[in-house]
Amino acid sequence: MRRLHFRIYLAVLASLIVFALAAGLLWRTLGEAGSAWQGGEVVAQFAQNILPPASADKAGQQAALEKISAGLRADVSLFAADRSLLAAVGAPLSVPEEEIDRGMFAPRMRGHSAWTVRLPDGRWLVARRAAMDHPFRHVPGLALVVALVLLFIVVAIVAHPVVRRLTRRLERLQDGVETLGRGDLSARVKVEGHDEVARLAMSFNRAAARIEELINAHRMLLANASHELRTPLTRIRMGVELLKADANPRRKAELERDIAEIDELIESILLSSRLDALSEPEVKEEVDLLALAAEECARYEGCSVSGESVIVHGNPALLRRLLRNLVENALRHGKPPVSVSVSRANVRAALRVSDQGPGIAATETETVFEPFRRARHANATGTGLGLSLVRKIARHHGGDARIENNGPDGLTVLVML
Repeated sequence: MRRLHFRIYLAVLASLIVFALAAGLLWRTLGEAGSAWQGGEVVAQFAQNILPPASADKAGQQAALEKISAGLRADVSLFAADRSLLAAVGAPLSVPEEEIDRGMFAPRMRGHSAWTVRLPDGRWLVARRAAMDHPFRHVPGLALVVALVLLFIVVAIVAHPVVRRLTRRLERLQDGVETLGRGDLSARVKVEGHDEVARLAMSFNRAAARIEELINAHRMLLANASHELRTPLTRIRMGVELLKADANPRRKAELERDIAEIDELIESILLSSRLDALSEPEVKEEVDLLALAAEECARYEGCSVSGESVIVHGNPALLRRLLRNLVENALRHGKPPVSVSVSRANVRAALRVSDQGPGIAATETETVFEPFRRARHANATGTGLGLSLVRKIARHHGGDARIENNGPDGLTVLVML
């Protein structure tokens, strides 16, 4: 966005410079020539009326020329029609080498810069600024260059806040888009002005409001559906308990397993939905990750814990669920023993859960963290939400989860908190 700011800013300055150059060139080409022609006729007639006639002696013409040029701080020479010198004030000037019409100024002469005008009676009047003047005043077009530089400085100072105000609004709009992309559905931008940028901000706010409305409706539907599913599940569970004692034990066990799986699925869906709705843990406590891992591993056979005590700040219930999902995933899809290790990694805690299973395909190291994605083998059990919840809980605590080691001798999941 800062590059856009400078591009707009430089475009404004460049456009102004081109316009000023074109206007100056046009004025110099058209305006100066016309004014020189008209001014030349006036100066020629005026000089002839003051100067003595061409037939007067040189002393009289010298005196008249000195009177005319008094206070002008210029070198002035008067030439006869045959270009012989009649009078001169200051440094002598050379005879004009090119023919001009009567009354016409010739501002440029070969060899020096002077003004030449031809009088109606054929005499020549040549003038040039005296050498005592500022030397830069003899530089052609210097006034135009100075004016352009001053104009550039003024416009540069004035244009910068104008352009910066426009790009600052675009930067705020970009920040709003990035905030929405990070999952903050309440992100809105301030609408300023009535131009295209303001209309774009209004469109973004409408789109963000619609997205928030749809996501909230989806979450509400998911939560309500999950809640309503618990009612028939409770009745089914009670019905299984009330089955006659002579009911098929195998069939009863299958029903109980199916009910537990559906109940776990509903709980996982509700937890996932709640994590999506929260930007940070609702409860923050100091949790000893090594002690928590030891408690969870004690619930399973073939699970060992090692490492050092590391204190993390977070929700104990969510961290317990993260550990449980990792251990159960390793026992379900891998092969015991399962090892859990806790260590420090700079200012973070590193939690590793490893199994002795066959590993997964290299293409599945990221997809296994997606909801309802199962890996390793076709008849894999589980809901497909275990590792998805692990990553969500880790990110909920400012960390992340990934596959660290994957091979035929086992798989290791690394969680940074």
